[in-house]
This record gives sequence, C-alpha cells and structure tokens, in this order.
Amino acid sequence: MPDSAVTSLSSPPVSGPFPRLGPWALLMNAVAYPLLVLWTLLGMALFSPGLLLWKLVTRWSTGRIMRHFIWIYGRGWLLLMAPFVRFRRKGFAGLDLSSPVIFVVNHQSFFDTYCMGLLPVFDVTFAVRSWPFRMVWYRWFMRLAGYLDVESTSWEEIESAGRAVLDGGGHLLFFPEGHRSRDGRLQRFYNGAFHVAVASGRPVVPLCLDGTGKLLPPGRLSLRPGSVSLTALAAIDSRSFAGENGPRELRNLVRTRLAEALAEQVREGRG
Repeated sequence: MPDSAVTSLSSPPVSGPFPRLGPWALLMNAVAYPLLVLWTLLGMALFSPGLLLWKLVTRWSTGRIMRHFIWIYGRGWLLLMAPFVRFRRKGFAGLDLSSPVIFVVNHQSFFDTYCMGLLPVFDVTFAVRSWPFRMVWYRWFMRLAGYLDVESTSWEEIESAGRAVLDGGGHLLFFPEGHRSRDGRLQRFYNGAFHVAVASGRPVVPLCLDGTGKLLPPGRLSLRPGSVSLTALAAIDSRSFAGENGPRELRNLVRTRLAEALAEQVREGRG
C-alpha cells in the first residue's frame, strides 16, 4: 500500500500559531524545566557509584546497566511531569515480552524518547539519528548503553549490531519516520527496522504514542499540560514477510496499523 493511501488515517495536522500560555501552563514551564535539569545533573553525579553498585549486585554488562539507568531516568521524568500530564499505558497486558521484540514508534516530539519510560521492560536499545549523540550531557551515556546511530553507520553494521542485541536477549526500538512530525501526521517510514526484523525473524510491536505533539511539538520550547498515551498494538510475526519485498510489505502493514491507531485516538479524544 503506498504511503499516500494511509496518510488520511493519521492524526490531524497541527497548524496555526501556538496558543498563549495560561496560568497552569506557565507554572508547568516554571517548574518542569528546572526539575528536569536537576534530575539530569543528579543522574550524572550518581552515575559512577551507581554503575559500580549495579555491577556488584547484578553482574550485568555495562550496556545493560546503562539501559536500566536510562529507563529509570525516563521513569523519573514521568514522575516530574505527572502533576501536569496524564500518562497512560495500554495494550501491553497481552504481549509476550519475555523474548526479544522490535518496537516501532511514531515520532512527534523531543520528549518521545523520555516517554519510553512507560515501557514495562528496560533492556531496550534505541536506534536513533545522529543528533542526540552530539548532546554533550547524553552522548557518553548513549554510547555506553550501546545505542545505534542509524545516520552515521551503514545499514549492514546496523543490521549486524541489531541482530546481536536481539540474540543477546534485549529489545530494539526504532522511530521509522526518522524525524519528528511537524503536522501531527505520520511521515514516510524508512526500511531499516523492517530489514532487521525480517533478517532476525523477531516480532515487530508497533507502539502508538499520542499526545506528545501537543505537549511539545517541533518548533516550540514551551510545554503544555495534557495527556500522553503509549498503546502497544498486536505483535506482527516478521517470519511471514520473507522474500525481496518482505521488508517493504512489513513496513506498509505497520504504518497502516499505526495510522489507524492514531485515528482512533483522535476519535476517542473528540468523543
């Protein structure tokens, strides 16, 4: 199915000037940003003793410990934002996450990665573009966590590294749009996640993330109160997509399901 066939199913575009901040939104920005900075600095200060303690207690690899730390960091961010944002997690009860899967998530905001703290599992390796690796306060931790730079690395290397993560018992997570959506609609999907899925035979779990585009869309620095939901859709068996066109067919199916899920979220919001 061509991309244009499912575009109309996506969330409605965000257009026009951003509304002025009300008193609750002003309080949110005055409180949330300083707390986020303090939470980040605290995490950096506790990193070294925490890493040593985790190694002594768990005997995990450094990468797994870092992925646990990053998940805890995301959970802390959710707690800091909770007075202003209602977070919901749906659809995970019926999923089997005891074995590795490939998560595929739509992308609307800078804070989408923070919202992955809603996941019920922590051993998740992110495959992201280069720009987060250039952020001084994050890049070292991302490298230690074994995150994959899909922009500066060949797809042969990404596929090899991704399969190593999955074979080691961890999960992978891709934002297949590559960029944040600037109008609330799904953009075209890149094929990388689906090549890895078909090559590895691991299930693909589409994740519908809704609400972050209103919380902090591209081009805006001020936060808005609201609600954010992370909905897990039914897992898709990538082994059913063998052959040369398999990754493209899997990509189109995942995109269609995510577009339908986003449209359903819009209908629920209007109901």
